[in-house]
Amino acid sequence: MTPVCRVDQIEVEGGVAALVDGVAVAIFRTHDGNVYAMSNYDPCSRASVLARGIIGTRGGTPFVASPMHKQAFDLRTGQCLDDAAVRVPTYDVRVDEGVVLVGPRLESP
Repeated sequence: MTPVCRVDQIEVEGGVAALVDGVAVAIFRTHDGNVYAMSNYDPCSRASVLARGIIGTRGGTPFVASPMHKQAFDLRTGQCLDDAAVRVPTYDVRVDEGVVLVGPRLESP
């Protein structure tokens, strides 16, 4: 796993972008202390912007809304909540002694 930053460097309900093995990954920290990692690439706008999105919940599902066209992506799975045909890759992520570690891309469910 690749160390990215300290968890306290990510604002609560915010995100940061990092290059992990040459791939732009967005890392998010939610109000309940969970940390998620997904591709920073928004397939709807074709821009690397998801780390700047707005964090929220829909029906208990934590999501990030793209800052471009506002499509919501499930932080756990990468599934677009507004279009079942769209999904972004998610990554293994954990916090060890305050450091956010990002691992390999997870398989789609």
